[in-house]
Amino acid sequence: MMKKLVLVIASAMVLTGCATVQPWERNNLAKQEMLWTPNPVQARFDAHVYGAKETAFGGMQAAGGGCGCN
Repeated sequence: MMKKLVLVIASAMVLTGCATVQPWERNNLAKQEMLWTPNPVQARFDAHVYGAKETAFGGMQAAGGGCGCN
């Protein structure tokens, strides 16, 4: 019974998440604020600083604390 309820709720959430966007509404989705990185230059700079501080390169995953003891 519980599995069926979870399945019904999950199905309802998936089906209601779809929406039709009209061509004249696409302008709102193309705004600068809707981008993953609104300012690509700042994002590249932040990634560079993060990589330099964490001594990690690529993937935005820290390799250690920066003390060389990893």
